[in-house]
Amino acid sequence: MPSLSVYIICKNEEQAIADCLESVNWADEIIVLDSGSSDNTLEIAKKYTDKVYSNTDWQGFGIQKQRAQSYTTSDWVLTIDADERVTAELKKDIQNIVKTNDQTKVYALPILPNVFGKFIRHGGWYPARKIRLYPRTAGQYGNQRVHEKLEFNQPVETVNLNSDLLHYTYRDLEHYLVKSAHYAAEWAGQRQQRGKKSTLLKGMLHGVGCFIKIYLLKAGFLDGKHGFLISVLSAHSTFVKYADLWIRSR
Repeated sequence: MPSLSVYIICKNEEQAIADCLESVNWADEIIVLDSGSSDNTLEIAKKYTDKVYSNTDWQGFGIQKQRAQSYTTSDWVLTIDADERVTAELKKDIQNIVKTNDQTKVYALPILPNVFGKFIRHGGWYPARKIRLYPRTAGQYGNQRVHEKLEFNQPVETVNLNSDLLHYTYRDLEHYLVKSAHYAAEWAGQRQQRGKKSTLLKGMLHGVGCFIKIYLLKAGFLDGKHGFLISVLSAHSTFVKYADLWIRSR
């Protein structure tokens, strides 16, 4: 029978990793690659799988996911983050796909974000499908430090699934600030390596544009007060990215 490996990269996810691994405990193989946790992430992960690894030579999300996939041995791979959960409906879809074993197809999952305790369905945040399920030998992630992309070495057909992958994006404001600062640093570092520069004015203009796009053009206001807060914070995150790049170029 065709088999499935799930791989997860993580760091300091003791509050989320157990629920994540519980949601995929039916997989044939679970790979957890940690990048240097200082909390109980590793101890918790080892309760669910004996394939827990560590690599602290952080070179970005793309390369870290390449490393994680290199440990997999199944016909199919599913990659999820520690703050994501596979629903019962999605589990059934995945099991049927693996059983059929059509190696010419890859599958994009709709990701339903939960922000500050509310599921968000507007503002361009949902369904925001991403390819997460694919034949192991068909490809892997590129070398991008952030916003990593899957690169395939053979012709594939992308199929959109309808069962949600739940993403508990931000628990609280502190979680948001820490996480967004990390992404901003990765983004700025990647742009700096390519010789790019920025200005504070550019950051401000992109931030304002981000708010208008999310809150108005993509109807973020339909998510109520959460939608407004998310739009403001997204504008903040956008400004911080460009500000970080400006600081690096000084």
